[in-house]
Amino acid sequence: MGAYLSAHGKHEFQELSDKTGFSLDQIANLHTRFKQLSQDEDTLRREHFENIQNLECNPIRAQIIESFFDKRNYRQNSAGKVDEITFEEFITVMSHFKPPELNMTEERREALRKEKLRFLFNMHDTDNDGTITLEEYKHVVEELLSRCSTMEKETAKSIANAAMLDVASITMGQMAPDEFYAGITFEHFQQILKGFEVESRMHIRFLNMGSTANCCK
Repeated sequence: MGAYLSAHGKHEFQELSDKTGFSLDQIANLHTRFKQLSQDEDTLRREHFENIQNLECNPIRAQIIESFFDKRNYRQNSAGKVDEITFEEFITVMSHFKPPELNMTEERREALRKEKLRFLFNMHDTDNDGTITLEEYKHVVEELLSRCSTMEKETAKSIANAAMLDVASITMGQMAPDEFYAGITFEHFQQILKGFEVESRMHIRFLNMGSTANCCK
């Protein structure tokens, strides 16, 4: 931690900790990983993520990578895409994958859940029109279920298909005959995922200093 702390100053280091919830040691480790991925450059580009071999096992690999370059995920109330990111942007996106703390208040846990759901929604709302399709919702459910070590992949896929059909019947059943189905909004997304425990299932590891980084449970 010493070299990075000396170069950037303790105040900046503490600000990142306050913003992301990572400890000073975790930030130092993530900075080391950032420098490894960027080949010691000051910014990361999409091609740098190709070095994370175990990321290939994730069915939403492309969405995960793209989430790092999506301004909506920087907690700055902005939108659009960027071509490269700084360490602060990298660690801010990484904090969305951070599991909840054990001693967290119920209010804070609920706020964290909403933030994670918004992040997950943004990953699939690629055109930023405020909706996702039924097919994209199915992929969300399948990905969340696949994090359960006791569930086989085909079982998760079957449940996800059933969930998609269930949402379709509910949402379209509430529509007027002349109303066009625009997709699932974030508000509806929160409602239909109410029974899913997403707080600890959204995770990705970049701390492996070898040639790979584990991203699968």
